[in-house]
Formats: sequence, structure tokens, C-alpha cells
Amino acid sequence: MPNAFPFAAIVGQDEMKQALILTAIDPGIGGVLVFGDRGTGKSTAVRALAALLPPIEMVAGCPVNAPTLADSPDWAGLTEDRRESRPTPVIDLPLGVTEDRVTGALDIERALTRGELAFQPGLLARANRGYLYIDEVNLLEDHIVDLLLDVAQTGENVVEREGLSIRHPARFVLVGSGNPEEGELRPQLLDRFGLSVEVASPAEIDARVEVIRRRDDYDRDPAAFCAAWAETQAALQARILAARARLRGLDAPDAALRDCAALCLALGADGLRGELTLLRAARALAAYDGAEGVGRAQIRAVAPSALRHRLRRDPLDESGSTARVARVLDEVFG
Repeated sequence: MPNAFPFAAIVGQDEMKQALILTAIDPGIGGVLVFGDRGTGKSTAVRALAALLPPIEMVAGCPVNAPTLADSPDWAGLTEDRRESRPTPVIDLPLGVTEDRVTGALDIERALTRGELAFQPGLLARANRGYLYIDEVNLLEDHIVDLLLDVAQTGENVVEREGLSIRHPARFVLVGSGNPEEGELRPQLLDRFGLSVEVASPAEIDARVEVIRRRDDYDRDPAAFCAAWAETQAALQARILAARARLRGLDAPDAALRDCAALCLALGADGLRGELTLLRAARALAAYDGAEGVGRAQIRAVAPSALRHRLRRDPLDESGSTARVARVLDEVFG
């Protein structure tokens, strides 16, 4: 995305930036939910992510960004294994979008002009191996939520209609943003997000002034502003690539597993998704930090993001979920 606001230039919002970086290192973490007031940089951060992420290698012209010709679906009609490099896709899913636009549907033009049954890919095809971004995710229509839940579970988009029977890979990192005052998220979708972060406007004058200064510099000359941050962006991208390379070989000792289980048990988190996400996020952070293995420092750093949205409501506890996680961290880790 040319001249997008540089990710490295975003002031503050450290937890949000950390969560997005961790999903860039390990997409299996399961996506990021960003909740906060308007004007706190949620959309800016997600769009800046596109310029930060390393490009993907794919078969030239493949509608699902397949890495090899064997992975490209038959209906794409590709026969030549030519490769190209393309920016990691970050696809917007607008509110009010139709199911056909999301999943893909019959190509009406080819059907009418040639009498052929042909598939026109949707947003899920374009988002494969990348990010699917939903602004105001808490206002998304229920039937689209159900569709996304199915695809997120299987990693495959299946279209069976109008004489078509189509399957293609649809593995993406789901990123949603919203304002909690405008409605709550369905529990089924909430649980599908690996990490959840809360953002707020800066409380210090100096930080607010720096936000204004950087945004004003960018608006007046985007190319010059991006050029000034190019070296910092390149260093951050190189660090993400190095973390990806280290990730697979990082050890998670039994002590780390016990810490994850103890935290989730003390918080009363449902199921085991919390432990698994906590461990994956901590391992990604350890890789990013250059650590030799997963330790309490990494678990403590990612626990609020991995667990705050998985807590049962306690009518006798008026503290927020973030405060509850912090309290339990102190109780379990000392």
C-alpha cells in the first residue's frame, strides 16, 4: 500500500501494535480484536500493517494467492507455474456486505455471454494468506458472522449454489475493530479472536502533541514522511522475519505450560483455547525478543490480550476484565 501511514510511526498504543506484530509472526494465534473510542488509531494501525508486512510469494495470477501451482484450485485454470511477489493482502470486509461478495458466486457475465458456469471469487479468496479486516465488527450481520465462523474453523471456503461446487483455501488473520458503546460482540465470534486489545486516547499532553505533529506531517507530504520512516520500517520488518525463522525451534518448558494452565484456571476461562492462545502468543513474543525459550516475562506481557475476552462475567466483581487478569497474574506469579 504506497504511502500508507508507517506502522512504526504510530505513537503509543503499544498493546495494539504488539498484538498485530505477534499475528504477523504466527498467524495461527487467531486474529486481533481492537476495541476503543473513535479516533484512537484503530483503522490507521491495521492499514499501516499492510505496508509493514513482508510480501508473499505466489503463483502469478492465482485468485487465492496460492504458494504453488499444486495449491491453486482447478477452477482458476492456471497451467503455468510462474511466480510473483505481492504485498501481504489486507482486505476490508464492509458492513452490509452480501454473502455472495464474501464467499464468491457465479460469474454472471460469462454465464450470459458464453453460457459457461464460472466462479467469481469473493473477499475470502483475496484474503487467503493475509488479513481480513472488519471495521465496526460488532455491527456485522449475524448470517455473515456465522459464515466467518465456519470458514475460520475449517480454513476452507465452500460454495454450493447455482450449479457450482467450489472449494478453495481461506486461511487469514481476522482483525476486527469497534466501539463497545455501539453494541457487544457475539460470544461465538468473540472466542474466535486470539487476542483482544483495548485502546484509548493518550492521557499525556506530550503524547497527544506528538500524534498531532506526525499526522500533520504525513497529511502535508505523505511521500516525504514515509521516506523519513523507511529505515525504521525496514528494521521492524527484518525483526519480524527473524522472529518467524526462530519461532519453530523455540522451546516451551513444562514450567511455562503449567503457568498458562494455572492462570486460566484461576481466571475461570472456559475451555482450553485460552491456554493454547496464551502459549502461542508468548512463544511469538519470545521469538520477537530473541529469547531462548518461553518464560514468565513473555506470558505476563501477553496474558491480558490473550485472556481478557475469555472471562466469565462476575456480578460480584465490578473491576474490568483487564484489572482481573492483572490481579490474577500477581496472585499466580507473585
